Formats: sequence, structure tokens, C-alpha cells
Amino acid sequence: MKLRSSLLVLLAAAALAATTACSPGSASGGGGDSKSFEFWSFSGIDQQHDVDIYQRSHPDIQVKLTEVGSTTETAQALATALAGGKVPDLVLIQGDDMPKFVQQPQNFLDLRERGADQMKGDYLDWVMEQATAEDGQIIGIPTDVGGMAVVYRTDLFAAAGLPTDRESVSKLWPTWDAFIETGKKYVAATGKPFVDNAPTSVFYQAVNQVSQKYYDDAGNLIYDKNPEVKAAFDTTLKALEAGISAKISFGADAWNAALPRGDFAVVSAPAWMLDQIRRAAPDTSGKWDVATIPGGAGNWGGSYLAVPARAQNPEAAWNYIKEMQSPQRQLEHFLDVGSLPTTPAVYNDPKLTGQADPFFSGAPTGQIYTQAVLGLKPFHMGPDTATIGSEFLNALTNVEQGSGNPATAWDDAVNNIRTAIGK
Repeated sequence: MKLRSSLLVLLAAAALAATTACSPGSASGGGGDSKSFEFWSFSGIDQQHDVDIYQRSHPDIQVKLTEVGSTTETAQALATALAGGKVPDLVLIQGDDMPKFVQQPQNFLDLRERGADQMKGDYLDWVMEQATAEDGQIIGIPTDVGGMAVVYRTDLFAAAGLPTDRESVSKLWPTWDAFIETGKKYVAATGKPFVDNAPTSVFYQAVNQVSQKYYDDAGNLIYDKNPEVKAAFDTTLKALEAGISAKISFGADAWNAALPRGDFAVVSAPAWMLDQIRRAAPDTSGKWDVATIPGGAGNWGGSYLAVPARAQNPEAAWNYIKEMQSPQRQLEHFLDVGSLPTTPAVYNDPKLTGQADPFFSGAPTGQIYTQAVLGLKPFHMGPDTATIGSEFLNALTNVEQGSGNPATAWDDAVNNIRTAIGK
């Protein structure tokens, strides 16, 4: 998912609103055509793969898939459409963006009316909770969860005199401080950067391992006074000071280009990122392996499928959700592209536990990533979680790129957050 300027984000949202403006008969959904539907997704995760599978099984169904842009662009385009434009029949919403849409459940179909109340037990409780409104309305069905691990280049570790087998490598970094120390050893031995970047590979992981994040359990904002968030921020500054980062932002073209060159040795990688690494660096097959994330557990990402209330073809959209997000389909999707299921019933399936990924040196990715999710203690997420996280990341990225002052970075981030959310 490429990071783009706020101007481009607004233009993308405006363009979608303009090209899908309301017609006189589009004010309310329902009825419609059960044989076709319009689907909005964000880019970079190959939703076309699932659409192709569905259409092979249902050749009479026509799915119009539009990759809107980044997760942020897709959420903003959806918000614009919900405010008055023509909405899609089905939309993919990234996990951090879901809480703000849950605040306005009237904008979405209550999926309990289609049977989601009987299905919700199939999914991780804390994942379903994020898509459930206060009155119990279910507005989204989860597609995947972003269990965490660290992927590393075994050939580059060997050149640095570090161990290469995944068990020994996992023991190198039980904590984030130990991860930084390992990075310093790597840089000293090779003269090359250790990690792709610190904001996403350190902060974004450490801050998702907390007991409370930007909101307390009652839903009150605590981002500016939570010591766990401040500790994750300070640990990231320590990583930057240690000089272990390649300073290459995840999702940028430079990140994809750096992978095959070995410009960095490790990446904090959720399950869904593995396929992106395969596609960006196909000639590095067998040179990667997968180790445990510092702290042992974590989550980055995960998404939901939702049906706007004014969708013209809600039945067709729901039929797609019901079939493609069943436990068996989520398992098949993991085996195909590596997205981790949100359905714990398949976590002990031999197909998942026995999955050994040849690209990543035969790593048992199913076992590694499910353990990362099962060890996670969920925290409350609020409507501004995504915005707050983005501002913290922006402040750290500014420091990493040389335009920010590490001494004032925390205060800069907090001030920008207050400006962005008004609180």
C-alpha cells in the first residue's frame, strides 16, 4: 500500500464520488441484481485472486472489482460515497479503519439479518467485536488477521556471523532492546543496514503488543499519556539512534526494489506480507526464513467485508461473503497466498499446521503465525485509532528521514494528533 500525499488522497476520493454520483433512483439499496455486484478493495493484496475463484464456481455472476488505492484512500472514498455518492455493493475495510465506521452502523447492512449472528462464533471473538456496533449490529465479516513474525535473509545473517536457523534466530531477540542489539552487531559486521525501517518494523509492532493502546478499556482517549505507547515510541527512537535502519518505508517502490538486492536483512512481516515479498523478489526463494517476533505475539492488519445500506445488490454481495469467508475458504486462501485465517477452527487443521513454505526455507508459517495471534491480548480500538497511529508513524518517519527532531518528535506527534482529531 503506497503512501501518498494528502492531496492525492482527496483527489482519489473526489474522483470516485464524481464518477459514481447518485442517480435519481440510487438513494436506497435492496432489490437489485443477484447476479452481479460492485466491489471496492484496497490495492496490494490481490483481491482479484478470490474474485477469480468465486467466478469460476459461479460463471453466471459478474463481479466488478475496483482497487481504489491504499487502505486510507479506500476508507476515505467510502466515507465520501456514504455521505451522498453511489456506494459499492461490497467494500473491503482495513481493521484500523473499521472502528470509525462502526460508529455509524446505519450506513451499513446489519449482517445479522443475513445470518451473521449464526456465523460469528466461527471467528476470533476480538476480531468480530471490532465490527460489532453498540446495539449488536454486525457490519463486517473478517477476511484475515495479521499475525506477526520477523522474516530474515539467512545468507545475509551467515555473512554477518549470526545464526541462521529460525529457533536460534528467534532467541536472539526476546525483546525489542535485544532486537536492536542484534541489529547493531549486524551493522558492525557488514556495514549494511539491518532492518527496512523503524517506524513500521519496530514501533508499529511494539505498540500493538500493549495492554491498552490509544484508548482505555472504557473508550477514553489515552494516546498522549499511555506509558506503553510512549515506551514503544522511545524504543523506535533508540533503534534510529543505533543506525540499524535502511530508512526505506514499507510499501514504497524503493522497498520492493530493495528486497531482491538485499538492502536490508530483516522485516517485521505479518502473514499477508509474505506473498508481497515473493512477488517482489522471486529470485530470492530459499534465502529467507521466519522467526518469532520480539515479544512473541502481535498483529498488523486484517480486514473486513461490509455491505453499505444503500447497496443496489446486497444479496449478491452477501452470497460472496458467506461463501468466500467460511472457515474452509479462509484456510484455502492461506494455503494459496498466506493470509492468516480469522477462524480458529482451522488452526489445528493438518493443512495449516503442516504448511512448510519453500520460499521461506520450509518455515512452518501456519504454526508461527497462529501462535502470534493466539498469544495476543486484544485492546480497545476507537474511531480515531487509524489517524492517531498514522501521526505517530509520520513523526517517527520524519526523524528517520532527517526532517524531524528526535528530541521533540513525541510532542510533535501529539500536537499533530490533537489537530487531526480535535482532542
